[in-house]
Amino acid sequence: MPDMLVRLYDLPDSRPIMAEMAAQGITIRRAIAPEKHIVLDWIREAFGEGWASEADVAMCNQPSTCFIAVDEEKKQIVGFACVEATYKDFFGPTGVDPAYRGRGIGKALLLAALECLRGLGYGYAVIGGAGPVEFYAKAVGAIPIPDSAPGIYRGMLKR
Repeated sequence: MPDMLVRLYDLPDSRPIMAEMAAQGITIRRAIAPEKHIVLDWIREAFGEGWASEADVAMCNQPSTCFIAVDEEKKQIVGFACVEATYKDFFGPTGVDPAYRGRGIGKALLLAALECLRGLGYGYAVIGGAGPVEFYAKAVGAIPIPDSAPGIYRGMLKR
């Protein structure tokens, strides 16, 4: 999976997708410190220890750079996205509960997280190890970075 480059100065307007989320009863927001154990447990169970480790770092940033999607009716996490977890100016990891996929939650999380990076003063961002390349290209105009796989994850320890 290649890394991808995103022009943060050219992001689509997030207001329509955020309104769509609100209409579905989904809130997109930063996770906060008292929720850390809940957020990390959910990520660990849904996506594994590696992503939970990256999200742990994002949760420790001030302010948190871990964004969550919450089903307000059920009061439960249904998705997450992190920035500046493994490297500065990197987006990822991110994931949405399979039961909630196809509802725009991934795109809403992506835009919230990339807007965070733009707010930090970056002009471009890297999507690390982008799985759904077509999704990122369509959602935010991301382009693959040549010769970037396995990129920063080369030689990573695994169990």
